[in-house]
This record gives sequence, C-alpha cells and structure tokens, in this order.
Amino acid sequence: MWSRRTLLTTALNCGAGSVLLKGQPGTGRATEVTRLSLAEASALVRRKALSPVELTEACLARIERLNPTLNAFITVTAGQALRQARDAESEIRKGKWRGPLHGVPIALKDLIDTAGVRTTAASALFKDRVPREDAEVVRRLNAAGAVLLGKLNMHEFAYGATSVPTFFGPVHNPWNLDRIAGGSSGGSAAAVAAELCYGALGSDTGGSIRQPSAYCGIVGLKPTYGRVSTRGVIPLSWSMDHIGPMCRGVGDAALLLQAIAGYDPLDTASVDAPVPDYGQSLRAKVSALRLGIPRSIFYEKLDPEIEAAINRAIELLRKLTAGLHDVHLPDYQILPVIGAEAYTYHTHYMAKTPDLYQRETRGRLEQGAKVTAEVYIQARRELDRARRAVREVFAGVDLLVTPTTPVPPASITESTGIEAPRP
Repeated sequence: MWSRRTLLTTALNCGAGSVLLKGQPGTGRATEVTRLSLAEASALVRRKALSPVELTEACLARIERLNPTLNAFITVTAGQALRQARDAESEIRKGKWRGPLHGVPIALKDLIDTAGVRTTAASALFKDRVPREDAEVVRRLNAAGAVLLGKLNMHEFAYGATSVPTFFGPVHNPWNLDRIAGGSSGGSAAAVAAELCYGALGSDTGGSIRQPSAYCGIVGLKPTYGRVSTRGVIPLSWSMDHIGPMCRGVGDAALLLQAIAGYDPLDTASVDAPVPDYGQSLRAKVSALRLGIPRSIFYEKLDPEIEAAINRAIELLRKLTAGLHDVHLPDYQILPVIGAEAYTYHTHYMAKTPDLYQRETRGRLEQGAKVTAEVYIQARRELDRARRAVREVFAGVDLLVTPTTPVPPASITESTGIEAPRP
C-alpha cells in the first residue's frame, strides 16, 4: 500500500423509507475514499498518493454495507476486482500508467457481457448465463486498466422505466428508499449516487440512462448513435440502443466516455469517425453557445416542481450563453421499431419459456409481436428521416435544453403508473 488506509466513518441511516445522507465533509484528506470523484481518485492514484487496492476495498466495503438496502448490484466480483487492483498497483508503481481509468473501480449494467461472469439482464431467463467473451466496451475498459466491481441491477431486459420488474428485486433510490431509482439503468444510477463505485455504464434506448440519472442526482450521457459499440450487449432494439457513462460529475463522464468511444469494425452500427478530446471540450467558453428550447412534448404536462426548476435553469443559461430561442424537432414514432425488434430477439424464448419473464416484460413483448412488417418498415424509415432532419435543427443552435423527465420518481409500489407506453 502506498498510504494509510482511510477509515469509512460516516454512519448512514438505512432504515426503510429513509434518505441515505451523504458523508459530512472532513478536513484535509476526504473522510471517505469513495466520496472522491473519478477524476480526483485517478489523480491520487497516478501520484501514488492512493492505491487502487485502497479504492477497491473502500468500494467493496460500502457495497457490502449498503447494497442489501439499495439492491443496486446483482453480482459483485470482489476477488476479480482485487486482482485487477493489485495488477494496476504494480503497473503504476513501475511507471506503466494507462490513463485516467487505470486502477479506478467502476461497475456495469447487467446486460453487458463479461467473460466468465454471469450476465443476466435481470431476468430469470438468463439467471445462470455466463458469456464466453467480453463486450467491446468491457474490452476497452480492461485495456484502460479499470477495475470492474460487478454487474448492476436493472429493469428486466431494459424494457421499462422503473427497475422494479426484475428477477432480483427492485432497485431503491438512495435519496429515498421508498422511491424508484428509474430505469432501465436503475442499478447503475443508484450505485453511482450512493458512492458504491466511481462510475458505471448504462444503456439507453428511450431514456434509460438519462431518466435514472436525473432521479438519482447524477450525470448520465446518451452518446450519439454509433459512437460507442453495442457489440456484446443484450439488445432491446438494435436500431435504438446506446451505451454510455453514468458518473457524479460532467468531467468524470467525459473521462469514461473517452475510454469507450470509437469505431468497432465488427459492430454494424458503429460509426468510423475521429473521437474528440472530451475533456478539452469541457474547457471551451460557453458564452458563444446558441441554445434551443423544443417546447413541444418536452415542456408539456410538467410537474410544477420540475417546471419551476427548468425555468430557473433557463434564466441562468440565458445569462451565460448567446441566448435561447424556441425550436421545433421533427416528429417521430419509435415504439413500433422498439417493439418489433425486441420481440424478434425474444421470439425463441417467448415460445419456449414465457413464464420466466416478469409479467410486465412479457406483456410488452406480446404487444411487439403484433407489429406488422408494414408498420415496422414505415417506422424504421421515419427513424432514419428524423435522424437526418434533426441536423437542420442544429444548423441554428448548438445545444437543446429540456427537462429530463416530466415527473418526479414514483414510489416503488405505484411505479406501474409511470411505465412507458407499450408499442
């Protein structure tokens, strides 16, 4: 070890229905290793002021204490994580630093394949499924020297917005245990917010990174389609799936995205385009940015608290940037695409063992079976059209400003009231 171990001293109220309070600030060195941002932890590891083993042991201790309450992890790979941490420690000691993720513990949504470690998609159907190969994003994380803590709970097969329908039990929001963490990447959001890891990967087809990130108070990024490989990820919709970072800060998300972005010639959806320096982009001035507000859909039927918050944000952004003006986004209809493609992947399993699915998931897949070829083809063409048409919107603005979700997180018991509509 390079330094004295930091004691995990902060007591958390973990009773049912309580809020998990963050640790109080300490003096000098942080009172908890896990409170560090990914960037801070990385800098300390690079300077040999903190060991990857210390980071990993601190995360594992916190997982052991809090995961029984949060249910964010399905599988914890403690032995593997400690081996990776020791390897990283040895490499860095010898001057072989691989980059900002080297020796930093992160976790993966449990639909991302990991060789030799079960990947379940939170379903009884795949509860014993152990892939032989890593997903491309896992290969890139391993190459970057990241420490993989385990696999995170989620809405079964990523087909929903609550992370309540899961074979392994619902994910609880760290800020209020009675509330949902959102979905489908609910475990990823809860784990990052509760400081069980320094970052996580989630997947997003129709909001599954962004919504749980908002509900748990973290940063979630859905990258441009084709920017990050989805090869080796259990699909919901091949035409709509994305993999992206979930972290406690924007800078951390940039570091994690930097490691996983890039062309994958074996992924038919992957785009062969240069990967920019995301960290450098964050240092650009914002005063010249032109902001657009797409009021249709995004600003309709907002909860009063959310409406007030977004209005305050808009007024602040108006002062910091080159201004805002309303824009109109192209109409689109993606539900037939998601429904038909989801059912196509599950056709064999639905015919053989439909009883292994959660009721909500099975119902959605049954609806997907009803999408005709004509409806699917027309919807797929509309998707392509919308992706091209949106370029015209960005000819006049640099960024769009929207609320992430129109409503606050529901209670777990009433979560079916905010499920996304079926295709």
